[in-house]
Amino acid sequence: MGFFDTILFPFIWFDSAILVGFEWLLTRLGMPDTSGWTWVLAIIGLVITLRALLTPLMIKQIKSQRRLQMVQPELAKIQAKYKGKKDQASQKAFQEETFGLYREAGANPFSACLPILIQMPFFFALFRLLNSAEAVSEGRAEPLGLFSFELATKMAESDILGAGLTSTFLHDSDLSAKILSAVLIVVMSFTQFITSHQLMRQNMSPEALNSPMAKQQQMLIYILPVVFAVTGVNFPVALLIYWTVSNFWTMGQQFFVIRNMPAPGSPAEQKYRERMARKGRDASGIQLKNPNLLKERQGAAEQAAAVERAGGQRVQPKSKKRAKKR
Repeated sequence: MGFFDTILFPFIWFDSAILVGFEWLLTRLGMPDTSGWTWVLAIIGLVITLRALLTPLMIKQIKSQRRLQMVQPELAKIQAKYKGKKDQASQKAFQEETFGLYREAGANPFSACLPILIQMPFFFALFRLLNSAEAVSEGRAEPLGLFSFELATKMAESDILGAGLTSTFLHDSDLSAKILSAVLIVVMSFTQFITSHQLMRQNMSPEALNSPMAKQQQMLIYILPVVFAVTGVNFPVALLIYWTVSNFWTMGQQFFVIRNMPAPGSPAEQKYRERMARKGRDASGIQLKNPNLLKERQGAAEQAAAVERAGGQRVQPKSKKRAKKR
C-alpha cells in the first residue's frame, strides 16, 4: 500500500462499503450485476449517504453565514476606519479587530469552504477505487477496501451509453467515452457555477456583497468552474457522475435554504416576506388575525427606509381607524 493509499485508507473503506452495499441491494432487487447503471445508482447512493451525514455541518454553515451577515455593518465601520492605511501597524490592527469581531459573533468567514474541503478525501478515495478496479481487471493490482476481485472487475468492465465507468476524456480513444465525459464536464461546471452564483446574488445583503471577502468569493464563482473543466478531462466517467450528482444535491439544498430561511437583508428575504404577506402571515410564518396589519407595517417600514435614505424626517404612519376619525 502506497503513502497516498495509507492516508486515504479510512475514506477508501467508507466509499467501498457504501458502493458494495448498494450494489448488493440493487442486484437483489433484480438489476444485473454487470450493468453500468447498477454502479451509477450505487454512486448516487454514495452521494446521498455522504451528504446526509454532512447535514449537521451544513446547518452549522448556515448559522455561521447568518452571523456573518449580522456583523457586516460593524465590519464596514472597521474597513472605513483603516481605509487607505497601508502601514504594517494599521494592517495588523485591522486584522485583529476584524477577527475579533468574527470571534465575538461566533462567525467563521471560511465556513462556506468547509463542505467542499471535507468532501475532497472521499472524492479522491473514489478516484483511487476506480483506478484500482481498472488495474485489478488487467491483473496489475489487488482490490482496495471491501472490493473483491470479482466486484472490481465488474465495475471496470461495466459501461453506460457505450462508455466505460473508468474511461476518461483525455486517456480514452473511444468516441462514446469522450462525448459522455464532455457532457458531464459541462454539466458539472455549470452546476458548480449556479450553486455559487445563487448563494452570492440571492442570499447576501448589499453590505455583505460589497465586502472584500465577498469580492474574493465572486472571483471563485468564475474560477472554480474553469478549474473543474480543466481537471475534469482526467477524471473517470464514474467520478464525473459522482461530482455532478453532488452539485445537484447542493443546488436543491441551497434552493430550499434560501427560499425558506433567507439571510437578513438579502433579496431572498424580501421575496420571502412578499410570499408570507400574500398568505397573510408575518415574517416568522405565523398566521395573522388581521392580514392588512402586516401590509401597513411593511408600508411603514418601506416609507421609513426611503426617508432615511433621502436624509429627511420620518412621517408617523396612521392606521385606517385614525385616518377615518380625522
